[in-house]
Amino acid sequence: MTYGVGLLLKDGMVLLSDTRTNAGIDHISSYRKMFHFSVTGERVITILTAGSLSTSQATIARLQEAVEDPQATPETSILLAPSLLKVAEIVGATLWSVREGMEKRLHTNGTFGQATMIVAGQRKGGVMRMFLIYPEGNFIEATEDTPFLQIGEHKYGKPILDRIVRPETSLADGQKAVLLSMDSTLRSNLSVGMPLDLAVIERDTCRIACERRIEAGDEDFRAMSEAWSAALREGFTKIDILN
Repeated sequence: MTYGVGLLLKDGMVLLSDTRTNAGIDHISSYRKMFHFSVTGERVITILTAGSLSTSQATIARLQEAVEDPQATPETSILLAPSLLKVAEIVGATLWSVREGMEKRLHTNGTFGQATMIVAGQRKGGVMRMFLIYPEGNFIEATEDTPFLQIGEHKYGKPILDRIVRPETSLADGQKAVLLSMDSTLRSNLSVGMPLDLAVIERDTCRIACERRIEAGDEDFRAMSEAWSAALREGFTKIDILN
């Protein structure tokens, strides 16, 4: 399991993902779940993945092959697609094709190889857009009413996003919100774990403005976590019981 979250704000986009893929008493594996595709100044696309590692890795590999293909077209390459909507369609079709192929080879049907993805980005002259791609290849889009999307083990980190995140939220506060959302998930579910990958895309720049790998034991993240815990405890003690 993993946890990934993306915010679509007026000033840009904030994305965060953990890297844990398998947790047990004697075995923990970590793999990157955040991938960037970009042409500086022209377009930037970030993809977060959750679910089956084999499905998500094969999908990302096929998308990369299509980008590098000398005969790539706007119908096949996410770096040539005329819109972010078309990018979402290409990613969705590729994801479904990979999963369908695996199910046919292994003679399975149903939930095998399921993966979900968040696709976020902007092209020059276009607006920022963010999509949640389902295992079947269909998708929904983030809006002003719902300016964040989540994949994986999302329930523990959702309450703070519901209460805090608005389109006008600053990029700095957006980073704080996703990190505290992740902190809540880390505390409640052992299948989500460090290190974390954080990325910020500023509006109309078509590039990654900030990218950071947060390792276990990171002092800044630890301090933020402790401050949040203290604030929650203090707030709890100030609330009166119902009469």
